Amino acid sequence: MGDDGIFGPRSVTWRVMGEPILLVGGIRALLMQGLHPRAMRGVLQNSALLDPREAWARFVRTTEFVRVRTYGTTDEVERAGRRVRRIHASLTAYDPDTRTTYRLDEPDALLWVHAGEVDSYLSVARRAGVRLSDEEADAFVAEWRRAAEVVGLAADDVPGSVAELRDYIDEQRPGLRFVPEASHPLLLSLNAPLPLKLTPLRPAMPALTLLAFATLPRWARKLYGLPATPVGDLWATATLRTLHTGLGLLPGQIRYSPDARRAQRIMAA
Repeated sequence: MGDDGIFGPRSVTWRVMGEPILLVGGIRALLMQGLHPRAMRGVLQNSALLDPREAWARFVRTTEFVRVRTYGTTDEVERAGRRVRRIHASLTAYDPDTRTTYRLDEPDALLWVHAGEVDSYLSVARRAGVRLSDEEADAFVAEWRRAAEVVGLAADDVPGSVAELRDYIDEQRPGLRFVPEASHPLLLSLNAPLPLKLTPLRPAMPALTLLAFATLPRWARKLYGLPATPVGDLWATATLRTLHTGLGLLPGQIRYSPDARRAQRIMAA
């Protein structure tokens, strides 16, 4: 038998993560991360986000890490995880609110990033119309505890169901905000030229980024200074469903990535 990595053909993750509409979930995950002051400052103080060429390059690197973690062999996942953990452990940032320096591998920030990522994938998938029962949604959240371990978190410290995930996010809300020093880098990143790998998406990226903002919870949109109305929620859900339905009309060779097609073949065997 082959090495199917940390998820495999019986997982909900393999069935869900191959859907191209999850690109919106990936952008939303970064926006959720941006509302945790220490997580965001860790990024701002340790990357060249003020360089327009770096803004989307970071997104490409994150996407590649998610790809390996989802579809890679156990060895590939472990190697990618070791690299990420080594980088996080070697970097620090300064928190002007507490006047303290902290490491980027502190569990609180890592856990928020993880929760925002899982919540984003799940929210976008379900609103787009990807078939997921409540039991499958819980299984998806539980499966991603393995992904959390890859970046250095303990599985027992990570939400294992949709209810636990929602409770955790609600508990964190009082400490969330958009730090002012992130405003300029955010504007730069939204207007930055795309790297070569994303060139085919150039016409769609502004609309996809706008859609990702619209899929955020209302309280999160308010923290970004954006309108937060029920009409916006309805528009976001309708747009996700329309895009997902349209993508479903494409041939599999175009719709799905090579990794997703391979996973589908294994699941069908």
